Order: sequence, then C-alpha cells, then structure tokens
Amino acid sequence: MALQPLPDYPWDLMVPYAEQARRHPDGIVDLSIGSPVDPTPGLIRDALRAATDAHAYPTTVGTPELRQAIVDWFARRRGVDGLTLDAVLPTIGSKELVALLAFLLGLGAGDTVVHPVAAYPTYAVGAAIAGAEAFASDDPAEWPENTRLVWLNSPGNPDGRVLSVDELRAARARARELGAVLVGDECYAELGWEGEWSDTPTPSVLDPRVTDGDTEGVLAIYSLSKQSNLAGYRAAFLAGDERLVRRLVTVRKHAGLMLPAPLQAAMIAALGDDAHVAEQKARYRARREVLLPAVREAGFRVDRSEAGLYLWITEGQDAWVSIDRLASIGVLAGPGVFYGEAGPRHVRLSLTATDERIAAAAARLRGLRPISG
Repeated sequence: MALQPLPDYPWDLMVPYAEQARRHPDGIVDLSIGSPVDPTPGLIRDALRAATDAHAYPTTVGTPELRQAIVDWFARRRGVDGLTLDAVLPTIGSKELVALLAFLLGLGAGDTVVHPVAAYPTYAVGAAIAGAEAFASDDPAEWPENTRLVWLNSPGNPDGRVLSVDELRAARARARELGAVLVGDECYAELGWEGEWSDTPTPSVLDPRVTDGDTEGVLAIYSLSKQSNLAGYRAAFLAGDERLVRRLVTVRKHAGLMLPAPLQAAMIAALGDDAHVAEQKARYRARREVLLPAVREAGFRVDRSEAGLYLWITEGQDAWVSIDRLASIGVLAGPGVFYGEAGPRHVRLSLTATDERIAAAAARLRGLRPISG
C-alpha cells in the first residue's frame, strides 16, 4: 500500500479571479466556499466555556453522554432507531474522515473506491492516500468487482441531488454483492428546499427502509458545521456497523485521533437542540429565495439543487468563462471542473454569505447580460 501522487490544491487556481472580484467598487461577494458566516449559537458556546477545565485526555470513542446524544439524534432527526453506543463515533470534522477512511479500513493497491460523478474531491484524495483507485459512477451496475468502498453523498455537494430510499436500497444491495463498505456522507441532510424535502430531513443510508434493520457494512457520517455553524469546531461523527466502528476506534486510538473534551460538550448541546437548526435553515432558505431568481434572470439554468448549501448552475459555457464573467461583477463562484467530469460547464454558488452580501450578489446578477445564442 503506497500513497499515490496527489493533485495540486485546485482552489489555488482561483487566486486571479478572487483578485478581480475584490476590485469591484462595492467589494467581493464570495460564494465560492461553503464556510458558515452566521454566529455559533449561544447555548453551544456556553457549553464549550463550561467544559474548559479539560485536564485529562479525552477518550477516542467520546463520552457516554456524547455517544448517547448521537444515538438520540439519529432516532429523532434521521429516523434511525436501535443504534447502540458502540455503533457511533465522534470525529475531528468530517473531511479528515473522508480523506482517511479508505486507509483506516485497510484498502490499498488493487482496490477501488467509488464516489459520485459530481463529487467533493476529497473522496478521490482518500483513495489516493490509501493507494487505491477512485472510480466515479452513480450507477451501481457500473461498479467494478474490486470495489471495496462506496461513497454516497446525499444531499450532494456540489449539485444538491437527493437520493431516494429506492436509490439507497439499490446502492446497498450492490455494495453487498461486492463485499464493499457503503458510506453515506449526509452532512447537508437538514437543508432540503424543494418537494418533500422542504420540511423534512432527507433519507439516511441507515434508514430502516434502506437497511431492513441490518446495518452490516453500512456507515453514515454527519457534520455539525452547517446546521449549527460549527465549522471552526471540527465537530462530526459517524454511525452504523458496530464491527466497522470497532475497527476504526482501534486504529484511531493508536493514531491519537480524539475530539477535545470541550468540543464534545459543545456537540452534546448542539445535538440536543433542534430550534437553532430550524433558525439556521430559515436563514439559508431566505438567502436562497433572494439568489435563485436573480441567477435565472442572468441567464443561468439551475440544475438539481433541491437540497444542500449550493446552487449548481450553468449558462452553457465553459465553467471558466462563467467564473470570469461572475468575477467581473465582483461575485466569486466555484468552477464545476473542481467536482469531476460532470461539471465542465457548471459553477457552484454557496448560500453562505450574509444577507447583505447575498442581496448585493442578486443585484449584480440582474445587471449581468445573458450570453446570447
């Protein structure tokens, strides 16, 4: 098992466009990265402050209170009953888990990691870290026989796609045929906008309608960064197959991967309160309702985007043409080419900007002349 060459960090390519956008007389509107801008709720910060006497080492598995809060949250918010304390594990944010999971599970040369076609690039980076091969596919029938890990992402980043219960079931069935671990990256589950997801969380890969009550070979990961504005806390967790969780606990113990005790206390507070999550969703909904019509007036088509933190848009041009046009009005977006071969003509706009900056972006977009033809 050997680390494969890693790509250059793609966001470095955005430097000249960011500089161009900053030259706008009213300043830049940065919609390129989904980093929360709203305050961390007070009850979470209070819990963190109260736990700062953290003189002893924390445990890798987390306190019993935190694990119980995760179990209770899955039952209340995700419709997943029956998890035990041994079936959950806090992690230091979700990105480190995505990047390291293939390695922690022992994948290597000759193994394949499947990820969505339009995908967060860290799935492929995780395959490279383990010395495995990445394979982009949304069709379980295409997954090769040497697949050992399958990443699902629902709601998707960048495209906001939501996988139905039937689609999740089909993925689980194929993963079982292959003997592969199936992992649902569900970090945007609380942020649904359209149809049945408007007022209910999206389905989990651990939903009993998907697993029939058997979580063998299945994991779900979740982050509090978006729902609770805790990106700076690095607060996330996983749940599912107890055997897989035990393996991950053992490796993480040896590696010293443990969540600081004050952050564990903050997570307990966040997981136990649904009101602040509803308030944050309302903020993002209001921003989306300002930005969405302006994007369409500017001549962009909005694809998918029924959930999640982004608008996945195209004006039928090469993504870099659109990035340049948007930078010319002081709006910085994310090029679709950063998310695989599915987005050469798409760009991604984040909803994570203040109300004032979202309104500024909408006003500028309405003044952007659509490309004719």
